[in-house]
Amino acid sequence: MQETLALTKEWLGPYAAELRVAASIAGVVVLALIVRIAIGKALRVFFEKVSARAALVEERKRIETVSRVTRRTVSLLIVLVTAMVVLNQLGISIAPILGAAGVVGIAVGFGAQSLVKDVFAGVVLLIENQIRVGDVVEIAGLSGVVEELSLRKVKLRSYDGSVHYISNGLITTVTNRSTEFAYAVMDIGVGYRESVDRVYEVMRAVAVELQGDAAFKPRILGELEIAGVEQWADSAVVIRCRIKTQPLEQWGVRREYLKRLKAAFDEQGISIPFPHRTIIHENAPGPKDDPASPPSPHLSASE
Repeated sequence: MQETLALTKEWLGPYAAELRVAASIAGVVVLALIVRIAIGKALRVFFEKVSARAALVEERKRIETVSRVTRRTVSLLIVLVTAMVVLNQLGISIAPILGAAGVVGIAVGFGAQSLVKDVFAGVVLLIENQIRVGDVVEIAGLSGVVEELSLRKVKLRSYDGSVHYISNGLITTVTNRSTEFAYAVMDIGVGYRESVDRVYEVMRAVAVELQGDAAFKPRILGELEIAGVEQWADSAVVIRCRIKTQPLEQWGVRREYLKRLKAAFDEQGISIPFPHRTIIHENAPGPKDDPASPPSPHLSASE
């Protein structure tokens, strides 16, 4: 056994230093992986517990977003520290690299101002809680569900499945449709001959019925609010109303309400008009000139 060890040491003698360095680097990498996994799990468990104690859905979304960004940032820092330690083990001095990195960083900073702007804008978005993963927003003229939020960009998926990547530096105005509550806003058109007060009664009755439905009751936060006659359109009297709902539920509540209101209008005989035009023939022959002509020169035709 001793002879075998002696032969091994003699054979490895010229490579002993290199092997020690390789073993040291392997140990550093393995340790970094263990630390990265352990810290990632610890942060995930911590944020899950914090999220479980959150009372509001908006607060839970914000915690989840901060959790993702924090875990990615910590992972990146561990990789950078590991790289510097490995370089040190290889005998490469870190100080000149850091100094050169500082000079290069200044030069790159002038050429990558947009990237720096994106990062600062991302930090502001997280601090001010303007956007969270899962929100439906409109930013930079594009709308969709926020699938990913980082310090550099926002990933949006639109209703048709298209994915939009928007740099945080381009975000100047954020329209968030997922905060606290929402309104299902509707413009209801009825015929001019209908009684507006009677239409109000039918609209309120349908809203009460909808709010009493077990499937929609948790989604609705308030009674129907009728603003009144919005305008006299070409073919209809337009009545504006709204229903207060949970965030992201306004579209489903709006569709169901309009569906039920259509059935109620049909049952009550309330007309839902369509565009039409009256055509007048000034030189049309009268009944005495042409017995086959209609009794009135006014004809109606649908557009």
